[in-house]
Parts: sequence; structure tokens; C-alpha cells
Amino acid sequence: VQLVESGGGLVQAGGSLRLSCAASENIFSFKVMGWYRQAPGKQRELVATITAGGSTDYYDSAKGRFTISRDRSNTMYLQMRDLKVEDTAVYFCSAALGSIVYWGQGTQVTVSS
Repeated sequence: VQLVESGGGLVQAGGSLRLSCAASENIFSFKVMGWYRQAPGKQRELVATITAGGSTDYYDSAKGRFTISRDRSNTMYLQMRDLKVEDTAVYFCSAALGSIVYWGQGTQVTVSS
């Protein structure tokens, strides 16, 4: 399984970005997929998840601003709005298939004030 993130970049506070995660497998075969992020000097933290059945969940800081979704092109998305400086991090997508969790290489999101 390969996961490739894209869509990161530099954006001003209050702006928007949409991250994509392209999977090499049928995206609906994964038990759960998610977006995580890791800021410099901090631990990786969960941002949002989406289950095989389509249920979504969000980390507190993402609620109301981020939206996780997927489509039949085997791509998962993270739409991020009203970005804040503290959202600056490397964003990773993950996918659970059976007992194995796969990770992408990450995409950098930098929010300037």
C-alpha cells in the first residue's frame, strides 16, 4: 500500500488549503483512514478520521474548520479553512488495512501571520 500526500504549502492565516492523499489500493477497503500532523518539537497528533462506512471524527482544534472526505478516485482529502499559525505542521495520511497501518511521507503546511 502506498499513500502519497499533496496540496501542502504556504498560506496566510485565515486562508484555506485542501490536502489530498492518493492511495494505491481501493480506498474503501481500509478499515479507517486518517490525517495526522506533527509540528516541530511536538508529537504527532490526530486531526481527523474517516471509517470504511464513512463516519468521521475530528480532533478538537479541527472541529468546525477542517473536513475529511474521500472519493472513488482512491483519494482522501482534508479541506482546511480559517487556518491558524498553530496549524503549521507536516500533515500525514494514514490507512489501516487489517492490523497494519500505512503512512504517507507527509506534506508541509505553513501558516503565516
